[in-house]
Amino acid sequence: MASTSEIRNGLCIEYNNDIYTVVEFLHVKPGKGPAFVRTKIKSLTTGKVLDNTWPAGHKIHPVRIERRKFQFLYSDDSGYHFMNQETYDQVTIQEAMIENAKLMKEGENIEMLYHAVNETPLTVEMPQYVTLEVTYTEPGLKGDTATNATKPAKMETGAEVRVPLFINEGDIIKIDTRTGSYHERVKK
Repeated sequence: MASTSEIRNGLCIEYNNDIYTVVEFLHVKPGKGPAFVRTKIKSLTTGKVLDNTWPAGHKIHPVRIERRKFQFLYSDDSGYHFMNQETYDQVTIQEAMIENAKLMKEGENIEMLYHAVNETPLTVEMPQYVTLEVTYTEPGLKGDTATNATKPAKMETGAEVRVPLFINEGDIIKIDTRTGSYHERVKK
Protein backbone atom coordinates (compact mmCIF):
# COMPACT_ATOMS: atom_id res chain seq x y z
CA MET A 1 0.00 0.00 0.00
CA ALA A 2 1.37 3.43 -0.95
CA SER A 3 0.13 7.01 -0.96
CA THR A 4 -0.34 9.58 -3.71
CA SER A 5 3.02 11.18 -2.82
CA GLU A 6 4.71 8.18 -4.51
CA ILE A 7 2.92 8.62 -7.87
CA ARG A 8 5.30 9.04 -10.82
CA ASN A 9 5.17 8.48 -14.59
CA GLY A 10 5.23 4.78 -15.47
CA LEU A 11 3.98 3.59 -12.06
CA CYS A 12 1.51 0.69 -12.40
CA ILE A 13 -1.41 0.68 -9.99
CA GLU A 14 -4.51 -1.40 -9.36
CA TYR A 15 -7.66 0.71 -9.66
CA ASN A 16 -11.30 -0.39 -10.20
CA ASN A 17 -10.27 -4.07 -10.61
CA ASP A 18 -7.94 -3.23 -13.49
CA ILE A 19 -4.24 -2.42 -13.89
CA TYR A 20 -3.35 1.11 -14.98
CA THR A 21 -0.09 2.88 -15.70
CA VAL A 22 0.40 6.56 -14.86
CA VAL A 23 0.89 8.56 -18.06
CA GLU A 24 0.93 12.06 -16.50
CA PHE A 25 0.58 13.43 -13.00
CA LEU A 26 0.54 16.80 -11.28
CA HIS A 27 0.64 17.53 -7.55
CA VAL A 28 -1.58 20.59 -6.97
CA LYS A 29 -1.57 22.73 -3.82
CA PRO A 30 -4.18 25.44 -4.31
CA GLY A 31 -4.08 28.53 -2.12
CA LYS A 32 -7.48 27.65 -0.72
CA GLY A 33 -8.51 24.08 0.07
CA PRO A 34 -6.65 20.79 0.42
CA ALA A 35 -3.90 19.53 -1.91
CA PHE A 36 -4.69 16.90 -4.56
CA VAL A 37 -3.04 14.87 -7.30
CA ARG A 38 -4.37 15.12 -10.87
CA THR A 39 -3.43 12.10 -13.03
CA LYS A 40 -3.92 10.66 -16.48
CA ILE A 41 -3.88 6.85 -16.27
CA LYS A 42 -4.01 4.24 -19.05
CA SER A 43 -5.48 0.75 -18.69
CA LEU A 44 -2.98 -1.96 -19.62
CA THR A 45 -5.79 -4.38 -20.55
CA THR A 46 -8.09 -2.15 -22.64
CA GLY A 47 -5.89 0.83 -23.55
CA LYS A 48 -8.52 3.25 -22.24
CA VAL A 49 -7.15 6.54 -20.84
CA LEU A 50 -8.81 8.12 -17.79
CA ASP A 51 -8.38 11.47 -16.05
CA ASN A 52 -8.47 10.97 -12.31
CA THR A 53 -8.03 13.19 -9.25
CA TRP A 54 -7.07 11.91 -5.79
CA PRO A 55 -6.83 13.86 -2.54
CA ALA A 56 -3.30 14.18 -1.18
CA GLY A 57 -2.39 11.22 1.04
CA HIS A 58 -4.96 8.88 -0.57
CA LYS A 59 -3.86 5.22 -0.49
CA ILE A 60 -3.08 3.57 -3.84
CA HIS A 61 -2.23 -0.07 -4.65
CA PRO A 62 0.98 -0.33 -6.71
CA VAL A 63 1.43 -3.45 -8.84
CA ARG A 64 4.81 -5.06 -9.43
CA ILE A 65 5.48 -5.21 -13.18
CA GLU A 66 8.44 -6.86 -14.91
CA ARG A 67 9.78 -5.99 -18.37
CA ARG A 68 10.91 -8.99 -20.38
CA LYS A 69 12.58 -9.08 -23.79
CA PHE A 70 10.78 -11.04 -26.51
CA GLN A 71 11.14 -11.54 -30.24
CA PHE A 72 8.13 -11.41 -32.56
CA LEU A 73 7.91 -14.68 -34.49
CA TYR A 74 4.69 -14.63 -36.55
CA SER A 75 0.95 -14.00 -36.41
CA ASP A 76 -1.95 -16.28 -37.31
CA ASP A 77 -5.64 -16.75 -36.42
CA SER A 78 -4.83 -17.58 -32.78
CA GLY A 79 -2.87 -14.34 -32.22
CA TYR A 80 0.66 -12.96 -32.25
CA HIS A 81 3.44 -15.36 -31.27
CA PHE A 82 6.52 -14.22 -29.34
CA MET A 83 9.62 -15.99 -28.02
CA ASN A 84 11.27 -15.09 -24.70
CA GLN A 85 14.90 -14.27 -25.49
CA GLU A 86 16.22 -15.73 -22.24
CA THR A 87 14.18 -18.93 -21.74
CA TYR A 88 13.06 -19.51 -25.37
CA ASP A 89 9.46 -20.06 -24.16
CA GLN A 90 6.76 -19.05 -26.63
CA VAL A 91 3.78 -16.84 -25.72
CA THR A 92 0.68 -16.02 -27.78
CA ILE A 93 -0.87 -12.56 -27.35
CA GLN A 94 -4.17 -11.29 -28.76
CA GLU A 95 -4.03 -8.31 -31.15
CA ALA A 96 -6.09 -6.14 -28.77
CA MET A 97 -3.18 -6.14 -26.27
CA ILE A 98 -0.76 -4.65 -28.84
CA GLU A 99 -0.94 -1.03 -29.92
CA ASN A 100 -0.35 -0.69 -33.70
CA ALA A 101 0.31 -4.43 -34.06
CA LYS A 102 0.37 -4.23 -37.88
CA LEU A 103 3.67 -2.31 -37.67
CA MET A 104 5.56 -5.33 -36.24
CA LYS A 105 7.95 -7.13 -38.55
CA GLU A 106 8.89 -10.79 -38.00
CA GLY A 107 12.11 -11.07 -36.00
CA GLU A 108 11.67 -7.67 -34.32
CA ASN A 109 12.64 -7.35 -30.65
CA ILE A 110 10.05 -5.91 -28.24
CA GLU A 111 9.47 -5.62 -24.48
CA MET A 112 6.50 -7.29 -22.82
CA LEU A 113 5.11 -6.10 -19.50
CA TYR A 114 4.35 -8.99 -17.13
CA HIS A 115 2.35 -8.97 -13.90
CA ALA A 116 5.07 -10.25 -11.55
CA VAL A 117 2.71 -11.99 -9.11
CA ASN A 118 0.32 -13.71 -11.59
CA GLU A 119 2.99 -14.30 -14.28
CA THR A 120 0.55 -13.06 -16.94
CA PRO A 121 1.45 -10.82 -19.91
CA LEU A 122 -0.24 -7.41 -19.78
CA THR A 123 0.85 -5.51 -22.87
CA VAL A 124 3.52 -5.27 -25.56
CA GLU A 125 5.79 -2.24 -25.87
CA MET A 126 7.28 -1.78 -29.30
CA PRO A 127 10.34 0.39 -30.02
CA GLN A 128 9.45 4.06 -30.55
CA TYR A 129 10.25 3.89 -34.29
CA VAL A 130 10.24 1.07 -36.84
CA THR A 131 11.61 1.11 -40.39
CA LEU A 132 9.45 -0.53 -43.04
CA GLU A 133 9.48 -0.73 -46.82
CA VAL A 134 6.64 0.73 -48.88
CA THR A 135 5.17 -2.06 -51.04
CA TYR A 136 2.44 -0.03 -52.75
CA THR A 137 1.57 3.63 -53.18
CA GLU A 138 0.59 5.94 -56.00
CA PRO A 139 3.63 7.27 -57.88
CA GLY A 140 5.11 10.47 -56.49
CA LEU A 141 6.42 13.44 -58.40
CA LYS A 142 9.76 15.13 -57.86
CA GLY A 143 9.33 18.41 -56.01
CA ASP A 144 6.15 17.41 -54.11
CA THR A 145 7.57 18.63 -50.81
CA ALA A 146 6.09 22.13 -50.54
CA THR A 147 2.73 21.13 -49.05
CA ASN A 148 1.67 18.83 -46.24
CA ALA A 149 -0.49 16.73 -48.57
CA THR A 150 -0.42 12.97 -47.91
CA LYS A 151 -1.44 9.77 -49.65
CA PRO A 152 -2.02 6.19 -48.40
CA ALA A 153 0.86 3.71 -48.60
CA LYS A 154 0.88 -0.02 -47.89
CA MET A 155 3.84 -1.32 -45.87
CA GLU A 156 5.58 -4.72 -46.07
CA THR A 157 3.70 -5.84 -42.92
CA GLY A 158 0.27 -5.00 -44.39
CA ALA A 159 -0.17 -1.79 -42.39
CA GLU A 160 -1.45 1.32 -44.15
CA VAL A 161 0.22 4.65 -43.33
CA ARG A 162 -0.35 8.18 -44.65
CA VAL A 163 2.88 9.40 -46.29
CA PRO A 164 3.97 12.60 -48.11
CA LEU A 165 3.45 12.77 -51.89
CA PHE A 166 7.16 12.29 -52.73
CA ILE A 167 7.33 8.74 -51.24
CA ASN A 168 7.48 5.93 -53.86
CA GLU A 169 7.27 2.13 -53.86
CA GLY A 170 10.47 0.56 -52.54
CA ASP A 171 11.30 3.51 -50.26
CA ILE A 172 12.12 2.68 -46.66
CA ILE A 173 10.45 4.94 -44.12
CA LYS A 174 10.58 5.40 -40.35
CA ILE A 175 7.18 5.16 -38.60
CA ASP A 176 6.30 6.33 -35.07
CA THR A 177 4.73 3.27 -33.37
CA ARG A 178 2.85 5.35 -30.76
CA THR A 179 0.81 7.22 -33.37
CA GLY A 180 1.22 4.97 -36.41
CA SER A 181 2.30 7.98 -38.49
CA TYR A 182 5.11 8.69 -40.96
CA HIS A 183 8.25 10.20 -39.41
CA GLU A 184 10.95 10.34 -42.11
CA ARG A 185 12.41 8.61 -45.16
CA VAL A 186 15.48 6.43 -44.49
CA LYS A 187 18.38 6.30 -46.92
CA LYS A 188 19.23 2.79 -48.13
